[in-house]
Amino acid sequence: QVQLVESGGGLVQPGESMRLSCAASGSGRDVSLYAMAWYRQAPGKQREWVATIRGGGGPTEDHSTLKGRFTISRDWNLVSLQMDNLTFEDSATYYCNFRKQPLSWGQGTQVSVSS
Repeated sequence: QVQLVESGGGLVQPGESMRLSCAASGSGRDVSLYAMAWYRQAPGKQREWVATIRGGGGPTEDHSTLKGRFTISRDWNLVSLQMDNLTFEDSATYYCNFRKQPLSWGQGTQVSVSS
């Protein structure tokens, strides 16, 4: 089964940018052929969808509340999330997964927006 490992999180100040990465390795589904998505979960809240990129270089979608601040992209076995103009409400653990038929959730990568 393919493994998905998120990275790139950490501490960041409001208004700054951060780029998250989701690296796929191992055998199993070829991530380049499937729709992939980023999700996030803040303490005490349910996991919410952030953005999706379709397979085969298809179009992208993102949550309307993000107001275009986040951009999802992919290159072969790497799915990225560019986050610009971060706010306190963006603080959460971010996860990468297949949009449909998702794998078990990994550890994610923590993003802490703080001044």
